Amino acid sequence: MLSLGNDPPTEGYCQTWAGVRIDKGHFDDVDLSGINVGLVMEIPGLMSRGNWEAGLFVDELASVYAVKALTRIFTGRAGGSTHLLSILVGKFLGVRQEPIHYRVENGTRHFVIPGIVDGAVTPVRGKENGEVVIRNSEYWIAPDVIVSRADKSRMRAFGRNWNFAGRSAEICSLDWGN
Repeated sequence: MLSLGNDPPTEGYCQTWAGVRIDKGHFDDVDLSGINVGLVMEIPGLMSRGNWEAGLFVDELASVYAVKALTRIFTGRAGGSTHLLSILVGKFLGVRQEPIHYRVENGTRHFVIPGIVDGAVTPVRGKENGEVVIRNSEYWIAPDVIVSRADKSRMRAFGRNWNFAGRSAEICSLDWGN
């Protein structure tokens, strides 16, 4: 079952990473277009109860201004759609600039931060060979969610070492404009 954050995690806690490709965007007058971002989150129970731990990775090609802007956005201090993170994240593990690679190949999203994240996420195919999509949900990240599976999903950072290959995953198109 895909709970979209409404049900307790199967194992009592949730550990995850997210890869974000910013096709086009800005924060005030700082251009964020073309920057890749990685987020690591550990959630001790129901998402809504908070006390999350989160760490942020920003592409090494990003300017110092873009790093500051993205840190404000992903810690919720920028307000808007991500403000919820300022309430839910109890411990911010830090921000690191690293090379980040994001590509799409035959529908599979490949996300790599060398030595940190090695991920490949493929959409689940539906009856008509299209992607299985949950539409118009109340999921805080995005209303439409592509149900997916992690072909590869290794993460090693901030004292954590996770492997989620074969588990469920989700793909969302974000529109967090204020």
